[in-house]
This record gives sequence, structure tokens and C-alpha cells, in this order.
Amino acid sequence: MQEKVRNVQIEESWKRVLSDEFEQPYFAALKAFLLEEKKAGKVIYPPGPLIFNAFNTTPFDEVKVVILGQDPYHNPGEAMGLCFSVPRGVRVPPSLANIFREIERDLGIPAPAHGDLTYWAKQGVLLLNAMLTVEAGKPASHQKIGWQTFTDAVIRRISDLKEGVVFLLWGNFAKGKKALIDETRHYVLTAPHPSPLAGDGFVGCGHFSHANELLKKQGLAPIDWSLKE
Repeated sequence: MQEKVRNVQIEESWKRVLSDEFEQPYFAALKAFLLEEKKAGKVIYPPGPLIFNAFNTTPFDEVKVVILGQDPYHNPGEAMGLCFSVPRGVRVPPSLANIFREIERDLGIPAPAHGDLTYWAKQGVLLLNAMLTVEAGKPASHQKIGWQTFTDAVIRRISDLKEGVVFLLWGNFAKGKKALIDETRHYVLTAPHPSPLAGDGFVGCGHFSHANELLKKQGLAPIDWSLKE
């Protein structure tokens, strides 16, 4: 394996299935862009060690559910490399508060006191943003630097190499990724985005109980959607 692949700090099973992506010109250009931005003094979120946090916390072989976000939070201290998630001690953002509201309605699990979703990720929920970085204070600023080429490849690899994964696609952006998924092999559940800006359509979707039913139907352990850890 070439040195530039080994230098990508990503969990080994992901490195195996994505190795050819790391050799592509777009990925080299993406890395060069981020380095230049940092040299220019720009602040990039999440911090470098957390860019691939979703992959490092949820190995490819353990993925059972995929939740797709758009880009990381752009405010200080919020982005942690897991879509919708914020570190403990950080105020729960409105979209995540609505996710917790639906979990309580759907499963009777009270909203937790924090927004760190690592516990879900450790159970096989890939919390994937389509863009893995963002410039501080500038939402969607890294939308066109190559991340979507990479994360589209991630979705395709899951679709091609796994069976029975439950994809939760919330909002029009996420629904646009539906074409990358083989629905004869996987389950795709769609709903409006949980953001309050999208209205109240998300609450009532029942995705969390439905996902668990689909996992149990395959003989897989359901997700504990509480955040007791």
C-alpha cells in the first residue's frame, strides 16, 4: 500500500474498502486545499484528528445504520466528526433537539442532557456528513472541494459490499443520495429534515423504531437510542 494511503488516519477496515479513493487526484487536491487553508490562518472544523471520527468510531464491518448529514457545525467547539453530534457540555443544537423529541415520542426514551452521539456510533450507526470539513463561521464553505466525491463513494461501497443496512435520509439534500443506494439490498427511510426551519414534519416519522424492527428482522441487535454512556 502506498505511503499516502497509510498516512490517512482512518480505521483499517475503511482504509481497505476505500484505498483506491485515497489514490485519486481529487483526494490529493482536497488534502492540498485544506493544508493551504490552514497555512493561510483559516480555522477549519472539526479539528484534524476528528475529520474521520465517524469512520474511526464505526468500522465498515460494523455498519448497520447510516444517518446522513450535510456539513459539520461551523461554530467553535461544536463539530466532532459525527453528523448532528456535539461534545458534552455544548448546548444541544435545534436539529438534534428535534431528533431527541422524536425518539421520545417514538420509543419513550427521555431526551438526554447532552448531545454526544458517540454511543450510537459505537453500536454501528455511521454518522456521516457529506462534507467532512467546514471553514469556521461559513456553512457549506467546503461543499465543492471534493468531499462529496469521497462520501458518495463511501455510500456506494456500503451499498455494494454490505447487505441490509438501514439508511436514514432526512431532508432534500440527504434524499438526493438515494440514487447511490441499491434498494434491493438495503432499506431506505426518508423524512423531512429535523431542523425547525423545515417545520414539524420530522416529528412523527418513526424512523428509530422502524430501523430497529428492520435490524431485528435480520437477526441483528437493535440500536439502543438512549445516550446512557
